[in-house]
Amino acid sequence: MSNKEVNAEVSPQAASIQETDVIEYLKTHPEFFVQHDYLLNELKIPHASGAAISLGERQVQVFREHRDELKNKLNELISIAHENDAHFEKTKRLLLNLLEVKSLDEIEMVVNEAFKNDANIDFSSILLFGKPSDYPVSEVKVISIDEARGQLGGILDHTRAVCGQFRDEERACLFPNPEEVGSAAVIPLRNGELLGLFCLGSRDAKHFDSSMGSLFLSYISDFISRILPNLLLAAKRQQVEDSVPSLLE
Repeated sequence: MSNKEVNAEVSPQAASIQETDVIEYLKTHPEFFVQHDYLLNELKIPHASGAAISLGERQVQVFREHRDELKNKLNELISIAHENDAHFEKTKRLLLNLLEVKSLDEIEMVVNEAFKNDANIDFSSILLFGKPSDYPVSEVKVISIDEARGQLGGILDHTRAVCGQFRDEERACLFPNPEEVGSAAVIPLRNGELLGLFCLGSRDAKHFDSSMGSLFLSYISDFISRILPNLLLAAKRQQVEDSVPSLLE
């Protein structure tokens, strides 16, 4: 298309052309400014500074803005990847250590050890549901499901981690030092039924919030849920063996 043809297209005869017609034409002819690139420097676009700039300058500016935006997103993704790598390594070490536990009390010891060096996790606990007699020779806190329902309410209905700030009576049920817990993550322990809760607490009231991811915490709780029945069975067997000598005396 020649310059003469371009001038013809914008001649007074085309005065009735609407803005939408121009937009539609440019959308259906994306090569227009490629063929008439001299127009790019003649078109003026308002700039944030108040001065008008050419379309070419505006394109450069948009390109730089998109580049900076992509760079920021890339840095964010890299940061998330590094964070996930750290979570994965910590989770892997914890699960391997949990494979070696021989008692219910050892679970809490291993979990406490795993998180003691985490700057944002100050407390961890395990709460089991049932009768204390169901969990012999254990220091783990055990309460009935009815008592738990009365103190924790809808928390027991969740199938995934519940993160955020909890009421005083809820913290008192979940942690031995509730007054120090600013925020927490509470993850259900399920193996066909609700066995209990795995809890992590932070003094920072903003550390655990409802929007945070809990994938790795779910891995840990699923693993604990799998090993709990065998540990309980072993504990009961040990209790029976320990009682036999006294019966024979």
